[in-house]
Amino acid sequence: MTTGSCQALERLVGMSSAIRGLHAFIPKVAARNCNVLITGETGTGKERVAEAIHSNSSRSNRDFVCVNCAAVPDALLESELFGYEKGAFTGAYSRFRGRLQEAEGGTVFLDEIGDMSPVSQAKILRAIEQKQIYKIGGRAPEPLDIRVIAATNRDLRQMVANQQFRSDLYYRLNVVNVHLPPLRERPEDVALLFDYYMREMSTGEVNAQALTTEAMTLLMHYDWPGNIREIRNLVELLLIEPARKLVSPEDLPSYMRCGNSMSQQCERERLIAVLGATLWNKSQAAKRLHCSRMTLYRKMIKYDLARSRPAPKLHSSTPA
Repeated sequence: MTTGSCQALERLVGMSSAIRGLHAFIPKVAARNCNVLITGETGTGKERVAEAIHSNSSRSNRDFVCVNCAAVPDALLESELFGYEKGAFTGAYSRFRGRLQEAEGGTVFLDEIGDMSPVSQAKILRAIEQKQIYKIGGRAPEPLDIRVIAATNRDLRQMVANQQFRSDLYYRLNVVNVHLPPLRERPEDVALLFDYYMREMSTGEVNAQALTTEAMTLLMHYDWPGNIREIRNLVELLLIEPARKLVSPEDLPSYMRCGNSMSQQCERERLIAVLGATLWNKSQAAKRLHCSRMTLYRKMIKYDLARSRPAPKLHSSTPA
């Protein structure tokens, strides 16, 4: 196993049975040249798993190319993924390879595949099945040698049943499924992840901090709707103005101090925090809070958050 492959696995931090299983399973998956579908909630580390599969495969000496499927509109899909020839359209001043050809011999990571439109699904399926692409303005197909790893936080099987996702593309991608459990199902990993990000993000001027027993107990009982990404955000927050070496409960955001018995004030603050983190996107906020949009709306009305966003709190170090 090379240094790069070891480092990729080491970035999958945890001691839970799920993470230990991943460390054992990834090299086996990497050894096969099959397509992989990675599933799990937002923030569970799907891209890191994809990188680890690539780094442990025979394609590790070639590129790992990420494509955010949700960010590529249908009108630009062909030019972005398949490329174009010079003069193919107005503004095509030179030949462009496209993202798929950039991954030639390596791995392409199709993130948020569940957000790809039916039109885009058909086009990517054809490229995967035929192992060739047609550039815009091109006269002949060009061969394509890539491994495809896709990821989604959506239930593709249900989407197939609802005719929202192509069944042929689903089965083409889902040769091997790697599911990442949410952090609330593996609380034993919280302390290791906190220490990992604290070491990674600390600098010479800002020393790493540790958690008191009380603070760690609170974090282990918190349900982490943002998963690993939320731990990283917490560490970044704590490093902005580190007051002491030990992080106590008072240093944590108020909604994390509530434990399982969430008071109304805590619930309101948590709603504001999640809505703010999703830029007040109701669908994304409902996903992070593990509730329906209607439940979210009811809570927003209950806490007077439905009409307008609350003004941010201003903190001052000097008395008024």
